[in-house]
Amino acid sequence: MKKLLLLVMSCVLVMSLAACSGGSDTDVTGGVEIKKVSDMKGTVRVALAGWQLDNGINTQTGNPTIGLNEYLDQTFNKMYPNIKLELYQIPWENVKAKQSAMLLSGDADVLYTGGAFASQWYQEGLLRDLDDLIKEDKSFDPSIYLAGIMNNSYSTKSPDGSKQFGIPVALGRRMTIYDKKLFEDWGVEPLTAKADPAEILEKAKKMSGKNPKTGEDNYGLFWSGNSLNGSTFVALTLAFGAKGAEGSLKDVKSIKWHLNTPEMVKVMEWLKEAAKLPPAGFVNAQGAENFGLEKNNIAIALDSSGGSTMNEYQSKKNKDLLDRFEPVLNMGPKGEGWVAVDPFIMAKNAKDVKASWEVLKFLTSPMTQKYMYENFAQTPTLKKADFVLPEDKYVKKALEIAEVGHSELMDEANPFYMSDIVPAVNGFISKAATGNAPDIQKFLDDLQQRAEKWTANLK
Repeated sequence: MKKLLLLVMSCVLVMSLAACSGGSDTDVTGGVEIKKVSDMKGTVRVALAGWQLDNGINTQTGNPTIGLNEYLDQTFNKMYPNIKLELYQIPWENVKAKQSAMLLSGDADVLYTGGAFASQWYQEGLLRDLDDLIKEDKSFDPSIYLAGIMNNSYSTKSPDGSKQFGIPVALGRRMTIYDKKLFEDWGVEPLTAKADPAEILEKAKKMSGKNPKTGEDNYGLFWSGNSLNGSTFVALTLAFGAKGAEGSLKDVKSIKWHLNTPEMVKVMEWLKEAAKLPPAGFVNAQGAENFGLEKNNIAIALDSSGGSTMNEYQSKKNKDLLDRFEPVLNMGPKGEGWVAVDPFIMAKNAKDVKASWEVLKFLTSPMTQKYMYENFAQTPTLKKADFVLPEDKYVKKALEIAEVGHSELMDEANPFYMSDIVPAVNGFISKAATGNAPDIQKFLDDLQQRAEKWTANLK
């Protein structure tokens, strides 16, 4: 499951940093004067998945980046001079095992992690509810965060939605992006602002083949055919009203499965048709290496991030590619899709709850989110992210999608979804790409039976 978060953060933290020594005179506060907030004393142990502690270089743009240590020196350490921070940096590759061990042994107070892990740990009783801290702290305003992810995500809320255990700080960017140049070459009308699966498929079919202007091979569509979180499948279930399941993760044994409904048949029929259009490598998430760049040959990319295009703009300040690659909403009825949410959480047995809350609150604050966006292209979780570059239409579109986002049982927090449904759907896509798609109703009937058996075995 961690690989899916690695994919998420490859969209969000789009660069790999080379560590370098020495400080920097760069002001990370935007000119804001930092003053002491409190004399509170304490020690807080913070386990961070993937954050860069040292100054470095953005290898995609060549721009310098400020590491977390220097950022904290300029900000938090001045605001809370008597709170000592012990930072533990953990690579995404093995973060679940490491952070699980830290929670079980009581070696961490505050953690930044992947949303699926946070949801699992909460259900295992390893995390602390934050509602009392939020209620008592008049300086903390939960309404500054996007409602769709603050209030409707398994990454931040208890399975029944009654308790807040996480504060969202980073989003994955997944939107539909199309190449206006290829649309013009083929004489196809641009995608509408909220293109549904039918429109996407119809227009993608018109742009598969030899480009009438360049003579080059074009592909009408691309998505990752082996996605570990099945994000395109999630968006399709929303678009076609295919719930897949009813119930709550609070009581997994009572989930009622609806995987072989007429609505789910429509989802699989769409995938069967669409699988004929991408380059063959899409079943292994390959073939779109040039999407967002000058040599692109794909008309429409689903669940795309815009990262390559923004990197080109930031390194060369050339707006041509920005004008060429246009984002629209995802495929759900309100333009929603699957939104990856990474939160900060607090351990159930945090040693110093008050100091830990001040740290958690600071690390999810607008100031810190501005710092992470400017240095690492992290997508913020704020309703008002006025620090986002005017040219960064991809982050702005991602925020629109997140505002209407919501978790469903067709989601990575659902263990059967991750263990069985996603691999089965990816296998279907792979066979459909070669013209050997299984019988859809039989495929779904089998999946339904497996789901029911899985639930029965939990009782």
